Amino acid sequence: MKLKINVKTVHLFLILSIIAEKIINIGLYKCLFSESNNIKLNYEFKIEDNIINYNINYDVENRLMAEDLLLNDRIMLNRIGQSAKSYITDNKVFTDIDKESLLLRSIYFNTKFNNYPVLKTWFNYLINSVYLDAFLRRGINPSHSKLDLVEYLKNNGVDDINNFFKKYNFGQLVEYSNASVGKLISIDTSGDKSIFFKRDDIGEPIPFAMESLGNKNLLNMLPAFFHVIKNGGMLIIDEFSSTFHNDLEELLIRYFMGKSNNSQVFVVSHSTNLLSNTIFRPDQEYAVEFRGSDGSIINRFSNEKPREAQNIEKMYVSGVFGGKPVYEDE
Repeated sequence: MKLKINVKTVHLFLILSIIAEKIINIGLYKCLFSESNNIKLNYEFKIEDNIINYNINYDVENRLMAEDLLLNDRIMLNRIGQSAKSYITDNKVFTDIDKESLLLRSIYFNTKFNNYPVLKTWFNYLINSVYLDAFLRRGINPSHSKLDLVEYLKNNGVDDINNFFKKYNFGQLVEYSNASVGKLISIDTSGDKSIFFKRDDIGEPIPFAMESLGNKNLLNMLPAFFHVIKNGGMLIIDEFSSTFHNDLEELLIRYFMGKSNNSQVFVVSHSTNLLSNTIFRPDQEYAVEFRGSDGSIINRFSNEKPREAQNIEKMYVSGVFGGKPVYEDE
């Protein structure tokens, strides 16, 4: 599965949001200083040798939604406002469509695209995708899988998490239980299960609330990693560098890439150590630079044609790719 997209993570967040929920006010995502009343989202997916183009155009002032779906340049769906023509359903003409919902979403949940396996594969890929805001610790999960940490532990236990900790020598394990016993202290929660950390070199139960923010963020994030790697989809993480050591960031990216076959990861990070040819290729890296009323400019690192032997991190720090804040001492 390949995705070609020239937008920031907010647009990836948006497509997952409108797939996850039947009705959403797209107008809320209009740029505050844009003179245009239109929100345009253009996506291109490549599945094997097939190209899927999906475009959304939303007129904020008139609350007018337009959708186009093309499969290998063949029009499959064309919707303007509350009317549409479909070439993927028995019903070819739609009228009185809800203004705030996607017709494509409704068609999928009614038909599962059973006559179009490529479209079915594509939509399943979107549904199994996850968006996370690592700073706010919230996300979007169109499949509605149990990825909240407590729900995940209730359904899956601690084995996946502890196997991950053992494999990468974290020197700690987690427990999800009514009580936890150490060498010196014991904690009983009087019925309700709680999360405890146990460090190898200490052996005492540490309640989840008392752990470091980095460890709590990691634990909250791991269910999404496991889910996307297993099912295929996009894992989109905003503020990925929040509370993580550089080595842990690299480990998580390498873990995802090593374990996944039909998945992709998108991260927004301020950690320049990730700008390494041993982690990402230049065509997988982008710099975003805000330019006032002109909005944000996105530059793909490969546009600058760096040589394989060049140090991408040093090139970014020196300003070659843009997207670098400039601070000056008065």
